[in-house]
Amino acid sequence: MRVPFPEPGPSADVPALFLTYLDYYRDTVADRLAGLTDAQARTTRVPSGWTPVELVKHLTFMERRWLVWGFLGEPVPDPWGDRAEDRWYVGPDETVADVVAALHRGGERTREIVEANRLAAPAALGGRFTDSDRRPTLTAILFHVLQEYARHAGHLDIVREQLDGRTGE
Repeated sequence: MRVPFPEPGPSADVPALFLTYLDYYRDTVADRLAGLTDAQARTTRVPSGWTPVELVKHLTFMERRWLVWGFLGEPVPDPWGDRAEDRWYVGPDETVADVVAALHRGGERTREIVEANRLAAPAALGGRFTDSDRRPTLTAILFHVLQEYARHAGHLDIVREQLDGRTGE
């Protein structure tokens, strides 16, 4: 499914705007892997060495670190599980489909969190944040997560163009 680009409009429903843009970028990221062979998804095309599937796994863990572990303060198993030996990592037993499905499940959890909380609410203490003076609000966290998605979607646009000439918007 392709989520249409969310054109700016008169909406004052800021939580809905965040969710709409996050859904769009999450869908865009998943779409950039669609149709790639396993080898293409697992082969780097950039000097820094990441692969498309590693970037998608990173986004899944990034969103969980900021919203579940960060904002809610819930314990999460291995919050940095997208990394091994100081770089992004996807195990040989993890399929591209599994990584993309985890990305979408994370988006569903984000939607639940945003719909159940006020944007001005500060992150909980005890998870990612332990200093009460440095806790970001849900708004600040959502801005951060949104910019991560937008930046990395652009990275995947370039990699996909290198692979088969397919371009983004």
